[in-house]
Parts: sequence; structure tokens; C-alpha cells
Amino acid sequence: MNLFQHWKHHVGAAIMLAASLSAHADDLLGRVKQHGELLVGTEMQFAPFDFLENGQQAGFNKDLFAAVGKIMGVKVRFIDLPWDSVLPGLDAKKFDMVAGPLTVTKARMERYAFTYPIADATDALLKRANDASIKQPSDIAGKVVGAQKSSAQNEQLKTYAATLKQTPEVREYVDNNQAYADLASGRLSAVANSLTNIAYVAKQRPAVFAVVQPAFGSKVYFAYCMRKDADSQSLDDAFNAAISTLNKNGELAALQKKWFGVAVSLPMALPTPNT
Repeated sequence: MNLFQHWKHHVGAAIMLAASLSAHADDLLGRVKQHGELLVGTEMQFAPFDFLENGQQAGFNKDLFAAVGKIMGVKVRFIDLPWDSVLPGLDAKKFDMVAGPLTVTKARMERYAFTYPIADATDALLKRANDASIKQPSDIAGKVVGAQKSSAQNEQLKTYAATLKQTPEVREYVDNNQAYADLASGRLSAVANSLTNIAYVAKQRPAVFAVVQPAFGSKVYFAYCMRKDADSQSLDDAFNAAISTLNKNGELAALQKKWFGVAVSLPMALPTPNT
């Protein structure tokens, strides 16, 4: 091989490599791997999934995304926003996906692509531990209750409230911590959130809060989401493959026990929600 042929061979190889890298980066997963970073939008006021502890992120999401990132070979960077800004941020492509997590609903499935379920999201009520007037969900009739603005739990609460003989007043909050504070101070009689979330809150402050049994919402699941387009499909597939791996090797169950207090069997496919 002469010098010109040698040069031509290397240039050709470089062009092929560049073309390969370009093709690989044509979808979201390719770009994430090329940059070595998965950008995730979330709201860090949603314990036990995402919250701040001494000014630092803590919770189930941080641990699970770290495990998924290790499998995928990328680092994970979270962007903390008020919840009602998170989905618009995803739509505007300010990040690759949303941690949240979100309650999977029919309306949301029409607009977003979801990962496999990562927790139970069935809606339930949190009350003050010393409030004997609420023994079951229907006892909130005529009372003042609260939930987070723009959340599926808020919508479920409003739907349930409309079925009661005396409709309760539903107040909306920017984040759940504000609602819990108003509940503790007596400005609310109950707060609606997923059973997973309120069980954690009651466990942390048993002298202040208690869970109202049974849950009032229909069976639904939490999952993470991304844009519903061909560009994001490869990332969704890779993320689901990682969740499946963590489910099989026991890491997902271990994280559930760590943050929820109990491991719940989850379907490794997304069930179609009733609502």
C-alpha cells in the first residue's frame, strides 16, 4: 500500500466512523450515550421518591436512576422544578425524560410514553393521627381537603368528592409539603396522595399523621415518562430493559423495601388504566 492509498484508507475509515456515530446519535438514546448524560426533570418535594435532605437530593428516584444509569453506561443529572412546570419542560425538550414519577392514566398515555411501572400509585387519604372523625374515606364529606395541583391524585380526589352526599372543599397546593403542613395545623382535614407517599409520611411522623384505610382510588401505577415520538422510543426501550434487569436481580425490590418499607410485585409491562 503506497502513501496515497494509506491516506485514502484512513480517511475512508474516519468517514465511515463519523457516519456511524452520526447515525447512532440520530435518536435520543444515541445522543444521551454520546453525551454520557441522561437529563431528567423532577420535583424534589415528593417523598419518598424525590426530596431534599440537608439540601441534597435523596429518595427512591436517585437510587433507581443511579442503578439504571450504571446499566446504560451514562451519568444522570436531575433538574428540580415545581411540578406544574415539569411536563411543559419535557414538551419543550429541556430534558430527556421525567422522573416524577407520574400516575399512569389513559389521558397521559395518549400524550406521553411511559416506562414499566416502578411503584403502586393507588390514591388514599392522610389525616391527623388524633382525628377520630375520619374512620373511612367517605368521612371527608363536607370537610376541607387538599391535594397537589396538576396531579392525578387531585383529579381522583375531585372525582371521588363528587360522589359523596356533601361535597368536600378541595384545595390545591403547589407541592405536597405545603398540604401536609396545613393538615398538621388543622387547616385541612385530609390530604389525598398515593398510598405509597402517605404511608411514608405517616411512618416518618406517626404522632402527627395516620393513613385512612382503605384506599379510595382505583388501582393505578407510578412510572417515569418521556416524549411520545420515534426519537424517544430507543430510550424508553433501554430504560425498560434496565428496569427488567433490576427486577430480575432483586435490586428493584431492595430499593422498594428501603424507601417504601415493603416490596410490591409489579408488572413488567404497562397495564391499561381504567381511567
